[in-house]
Amino acid sequence: MKTFLLLPLSLITFLAFSQPKEVDTELLTSELTKTYESWNVPGFAVAIVHDDQIVYEQGFGVLETGKKAKVDEHTNFAIASNTKAFTSAAIAILVDEGRLSWDDKVTDYIPWFELYDPFVTEQMTIRDLLCHRTGLKTFSGDLIWYASDYSREDVIRHAKYLEPTYGFREHFGYSNIMFLTAGQIVEYVTDTTWDDFLKYRIFEPLGMDRTKTYLDENLKQKNVASCHAYVDNQNIVTEYIDWHNIAPAGSIFSNVHDVAQWLILQLNKGEYDGQRIFSVEASDEMWKAHTVQDISAFNKSIHPSTHFKAYGLGWGTYDYKGYLIVTHNGGYDGMISQTVLIPELDYGFVVLTNNLSIFYMVALDEILDYLVSEKIDQEWSDYYLKVKAWIDDYDAEEKQAWLDTKVSNTKPSFELENYIGVYNSDVYGDVEVRMKDSKLYLEMLHTSIYQGELNHWHYDTFSIKFEKAPSLPEGTVTFVADKYGKVVEMKIDIPNPDFDFTELKLYKSE
Repeated sequence: MKTFLLLPLSLITFLAFSQPKEVDTELLTSELTKTYESWNVPGFAVAIVHDDQIVYEQGFGVLETGKKAKVDEHTNFAIASNTKAFTSAAIAILVDEGRLSWDDKVTDYIPWFELYDPFVTEQMTIRDLLCHRTGLKTFSGDLIWYASDYSREDVIRHAKYLEPTYGFREHFGYSNIMFLTAGQIVEYVTDTTWDDFLKYRIFEPLGMDRTKTYLDENLKQKNVASCHAYVDNQNIVTEYIDWHNIAPAGSIFSNVHDVAQWLILQLNKGEYDGQRIFSVEASDEMWKAHTVQDISAFNKSIHPSTHFKAYGLGWGTYDYKGYLIVTHNGGYDGMISQTVLIPELDYGFVVLTNNLSIFYMVALDEILDYLVSEKIDQEWSDYYLKVKAWIDDYDAEEKQAWLDTKVSNTKPSFELENYIGVYNSDVYGDVEVRMKDSKLYLEMLHTSIYQGELNHWHYDTFSIKFEKAPSLPEGTVTFVADKYGKVVEMKIDIPNPDFDFTELKLYKSE
């Protein structure tokens, strides 16, 4: 006798709707090629995974502008903050092994850890480190580590001087330094480096053979993309910056073929090729919403179907056309990347680019639309080109508005020698002003790329451009005198979305 399983019509409809179809590789390549040709980017690569295998991987463009070597699926890029999910996975492995808990206090493992308030220091947990709710604003303290000579421990020790913007566990504030701290906990628990832990516990089991955490090891390999900044409507090659002192937050170098293995692991909730790397429970914990994020007006306009946005543990989450999206992006010096999971459809994809451009958002939305809707719903490239034009116009207007603030026919209050000296910030350390070729010259002593000539702007304000950091605009340095007419303070202001120079309270050393 046959037994028939009767399912409600709604469930049958849901199951039919939820089954993803085979990827049309020719269509996808054609669409991505058209997009690439509309944008002034050197190169990028894409991989898509489904059902435990790579169903699409393709490189576009070149490793370096002006050269012929092509990007392919094995081309290495910096994946920057996509590293954070690996650090969370490392913690998850240790949780599974009973060697720590998500809610253990940070000071249980790093006794000298200290933040802006004794209560916050005492109550800070590993979970807090991984979900950006410490009370610090986004990117707070990044000038401590970026391109500096500070060690990982030095960076964490300087974090105690950062001032909060929000209450503890009150608001989302993206923190690279807190992920660094989580990575150091891995070292203290395992008595091995964070780098080696990832190598032996994640990279090697997944066959991620070209994936590295050290810049020098990455550059020793062949088929490595160059970094590019977009300056005066041209791509210029920029040097790699060593991020090793912030490694657990962003130092992985990889390629779409290797990252695809990572996405397969994630979609299988911690299992890869029959091997359990971390538990289903740990996977659920990392994807669970921990810190609610605002949905910006821009995001509402481009993704009107999105109703929530949150950060888990090393992953961001939101909804898109009824599906959960688990994702992260990464911004490096001259490279931007994105990893995306659509668990209900068993799809994941990665986009790696070698240019500081919103181009990656075009590729992201085109692929996301295709996988969710089986078609590309709109001309994303045209839309984002309009967005880029608006951004360019806005930047030009902001620059002109800044130029218009200049007061003509003024001069400094003092002879130039009076501005010379070492200015100290608790957050950063020493910044020196000295004479060079009869002009004032500023150097951030722990960051060799941050130095430049000071040219008089007006009154006691001077303009500065860090020539070795082409992605940063021109900014200002203003000197402040006390009531006795003695220069005692310096304020650096270089408006940009990544580094807040105004966090540095710089006072002249005696």
